[in-house]
Amino acid sequence: MSDLEHIREIDKVLSGRKIERDGFVTQSWRRCVEQYGMDPAKPSPAHIVTETRLREHVEQSERLITIARSGLDSLFRQIAGRNYVLLLADAKGVTVDYFGDPQFEDDLRRAGLYLGSDWSENVAGTCGVGSCIVTEQAMTVHQSDHFDLTHTPLSCTAAPIFDTAGKLTAVLDISLLRSPQPKISQSLALSMVKASVRRVEMANLMAESRDEWVLRFSRSPEFLDVDPEAAVALDGSGRIIGMTHGAKALFGGAGGAVIGQRIDQFLNICVDNLPELMRDRPTQDRLISLHDGQALFGHAIAPQKARAFLPREADLRPAAFRNLCGEDPAMLGLIAHAARLAPAKVPLLIHGETGTGKDALARAIHVSAGGAKVFHVLACSAMPLPLPEIDSWPDGGTLLIDNLDTLDATGQGALLDWLLRVEGLPVKARPRLIAATSEDLTQAVMQGRLRKDLYFRLASVRLALPPLRHRQDIDWLIDRILRRVGHGRPGMLKLSPAARTELKARNWPGNLRELSQTLEVAALMAEGSVIDQPDLPPEPLQPDTPSESLSQVLAACNGNMSVAARRLGVNRSTVLRRARREGLLR
Repeated sequence: MSDLEHIREIDKVLSGRKIERDGFVTQSWRRCVEQYGMDPAKPSPAHIVTETRLREHVEQSERLITIARSGLDSLFRQIAGRNYVLLLADAKGVTVDYFGDPQFEDDLRRAGLYLGSDWSENVAGTCGVGSCIVTEQAMTVHQSDHFDLTHTPLSCTAAPIFDTAGKLTAVLDISLLRSPQPKISQSLALSMVKASVRRVEMANLMAESRDEWVLRFSRSPEFLDVDPEAAVALDGSGRIIGMTHGAKALFGGAGGAVIGQRIDQFLNICVDNLPELMRDRPTQDRLISLHDGQALFGHAIAPQKARAFLPREADLRPAAFRNLCGEDPAMLGLIAHAARLAPAKVPLLIHGETGTGKDALARAIHVSAGGAKVFHVLACSAMPLPLPEIDSWPDGGTLLIDNLDTLDATGQGALLDWLLRVEGLPVKARPRLIAATSEDLTQAVMQGRLRKDLYFRLASVRLALPPLRHRQDIDWLIDRILRRVGHGRPGMLKLSPAARTELKARNWPGNLRELSQTLEVAALMAEGSVIDQPDLPPEPLQPDTPSESLSQVLAACNGNMSVAARRLGVNRSTVLRRARREGLLR
């Protein structure tokens, strides 16, 4: 088929599906056919990424998810009664947070309106999230606007979220599984998603700029202090070091440079005037103007004093390491060390008890060093040893040698031979070697259970992960895991004080893995959005003991719920909930 015939064929399909001919939809359809080789006549199922890939995407977006979630929870409550679904996708188009009615979960998953769905244009065709990523514009992709026939019942309204440097970092999408209304009916959804995105960007800027001046703007004095339209962060000299997308539109338009410029290049003020725009002055008196004469109202927020107990290394951590710990001194020191080693290709040995996060640390090192290359895991516990092909490393990458301590003599010899062949590759083609072990290998070497020549090839630097019982950031870890296991719930999952106290008192021999599994089970057992002490599963290594029957306790207390609660050490509401669950109430 000639190019002309090909273009006519595309035009014929567009006409048949009643596509708007003069806009982003037509351009997106052409890309789907010409660049991605897609067929609009063949429906394809929604693409849901694997659990492993989803975990990676969620971890990389976790900071944004944390900042955005309270606002998105509020937005979902506004739209829940109208059968909308709320999706937060990362810059690659993968849904990393999701709010939807569990009653329609199967239908939503089939449609791709679900956690882990990939809405990138080259996978899903023309769609709200994918087209928003390409155009960086808010839009509605309605019914037959969608390229894939599977998605034609949907109506998807999406808006881009930009980071403080002006780079697209996520997309917020409001979708309907079925919309009998015309496209114009989604105007309200478009306004709501734009407003939510503006607030998410504002919250992100404020979180990143606690130690800098922040200047917020509004055209209306009534909304200046509660819901401003745009904001910038300024250093001590008045240079703009961060912004919301509204500020870029206000100052620079589509192509103007804003970051790095002085605020007095855009406004008739300088950094010395900022104290005059603080909240202690009436809003009407905080009037400023652009150089073109437009009037704005400004709200300046002074820098907050940095917390003295937060080590400097925490501020310098690359993004790949920020989800590994909270304010734990040992972990912060370890991560600072690992971050400095990441750009080099020196072999690393990560040591830690089972479940302490050895794989997560290895992946963070890989991503920090340029994680677009291959990350391969060699499972030493598998027999025979599944060594990768040498020619699978044309451009370097990372090889995680997992459970090195489980290798027998035969496996050690095979791995050593493979490493010798790798050393014959060009330097750029050699993989980065990271070994992980739950055992102190120095004893294994001294006792002759591990070959010295193998050990010294893999242990140029040793990184020791602390067990969970020694970490000071357990509250941060609990909250982080709660956010993950709470995906898909309409409300935010919380812990009662009694449940949190018990979790912090446990020994955690299984470390982070055990904590994660415990919270996942507790989330399933909880009836509402609050996990209470009785919802927590027992510790895995404790012997099973018959639990005291609630009916026996109530009988001993003559049915008095308050007395039974005191005897069991729980809240009265917990006893009431358990009694209802066990059918003890009339």
